[in-house]
Amino acid sequence: MRVNRSFPALTLAVMTLYGQNPPVTYERLKNADKEPGNWLMYSSNYNSWRFSRLDRINTQNVSRLHVKWLFQARQEEKFETTPLVVDGIMYLTRPENEIHALDAETGRVMWIYRHRNPPRTYNCCGKVNRGLAILGNRLFMNTLDMHVVAVDAKSGRELWKTKMYDYTAAGGYAATGAPLALKDRVIVGMAGGERGVSGFLDAYDAATGKRLWRFNTIPQPGEPNFGTWAGDSWKTGGASTWNNGAYDPELNLVYWGTSNPWPDYNGDFRAGDNLYSCSVIALDGDTGTLKWHYQFTPHDLHDWDATQIPILLDGEFRGQRRKLMAWANRNGFYYLLDRATGEFLLAKNFVKQTWMKEFDDKGRPEVIPGNEPTPEGNDQVWPGVDGGANWMSHSYSPLTKLLYVFAREERRVFTKDAIRHPTTAAEESDRPAGRPFFNRRAPRFAPEESWGKVMAIDPPTGTTKWEHKVVSPPWGGVMATAGGLVFGGTFEGVVFALDAQTGRRLWHFAGNDKVYSTPISYLAGGKQFVSLPVGDVLITFGLD
Repeated sequence: MRVNRSFPALTLAVMTLYGQNPPVTYERLKNADKEPGNWLMYSSNYNSWRFSRLDRINTQNVSRLHVKWLFQARQEEKFETTPLVVDGIMYLTRPENEIHALDAETGRVMWIYRHRNPPRTYNCCGKVNRGLAILGNRLFMNTLDMHVVAVDAKSGRELWKTKMYDYTAAGGYAATGAPLALKDRVIVGMAGGERGVSGFLDAYDAATGKRLWRFNTIPQPGEPNFGTWAGDSWKTGGASTWNNGAYDPELNLVYWGTSNPWPDYNGDFRAGDNLYSCSVIALDGDTGTLKWHYQFTPHDLHDWDATQIPILLDGEFRGQRRKLMAWANRNGFYYLLDRATGEFLLAKNFVKQTWMKEFDDKGRPEVIPGNEPTPEGNDQVWPGVDGGANWMSHSYSPLTKLLYVFAREERRVFTKDAIRHPTTAAEESDRPAGRPFFNRRAPRFAPEESWGKVMAIDPPTGTTKWEHKVVSPPWGGVMATAGGLVFGGTFEGVVFALDAQTGRRLWHFAGNDKVYSTPISYLAGGKQFVSLPVGDVLITFGLD
């Protein structure tokens, strides 16, 4: 559904520019770093650096930053979107599944597209949508009822809509993450790992919506690693793909993280490593064929999804030039892998952890006994269920050569899910066919200090260069800039800019509501802006 809005005050210059914008080709996406005034994909470039090469806002003048315009989402749902900015036009999603096109300089709404979801959808953590992809003149969005939608970027007109899967199956599927566009296709993930789904990653033709390939994140009968799930547990094992990924055009490899196995806190039903849960998978971009995988947490019992977005770097490791992947994982460890081969290079904890003793040469962890969830509740486990790093984005600066992570220090009580018989028709309807019913008790907060911290990590060594502490564990990410700054926002609603070299806070703004997203920066009207959702408002800052 498209809603047009006409504003007489919208300048002819903006309308003329909008009509003449060139399409966002694959070549433009590959060279996104050469267009620092735009924000062409969810993580800014295929390397997922979340780095802005703009420097008009910098350490010398950031203290003058102030609000330029606001966009009101008017929603009780979490506002987790990352906008795209293309040649002066901002595209963003609003809960549940709306796309808004705005004048990026003033915030004026140009058009709105709305997808109507059914009354009930099966989303874990709010009726959220994290963003869009663009290719050519098409915008792409995932929906809570498991569709992929293509919309004309100039008008908001729906071009095609493809059903990914039955959203009611196996207790409920959803799709909340931003797609990733490459070549002539769009890569999309799905959610539902806490409901006993069977995960996958899809590729769709950008022009027609036809599905090109599907990779099952739980091996099916006859496929390699099928035996890592005991009995029939592979049928409802979770391993969803609910966040965004990265891409190496030279290797033609798509990198994507996978979620927890199901049930989350009881592994009795699913003995084995449970591949490819809590893993990064490297797939051929043309065929979806698995090239390699690495599992961060075999047989996970703590809901430590590996759905963080991989950071791709080229550099030296121990004197050898390599294609690298940096990954600050939910399980509390920072990892460095060879992204061409999947070889494990190093791992080092970046928050307090109690579950792991050491890694072998292949990167398999030796688990310390006593950290498992228990029926009465185990309150001695670090990190907590939300992890040292959750879904929020990290950022890498090629200028400082540091990786910036908004980390969580937290302890939780982990309670083992109990198996019992359903007592109501509603419980029975939520049970995957032929599977035990788990009385799920989510981990609780322990009576222990918890906090958040922005960290600067040296990628080749995992060494922490500095930390900037905040009051509460965060739910938003960070963005570094060529102006020597690191932007982010706290759970209390404080938007901040840190010195990228030292971590010293140089500026802040009291947004006074929770931040669930990550900043972006762009140019409009010749001026640099920084935008970030705070509560249900997208706040855009500028200097003049």
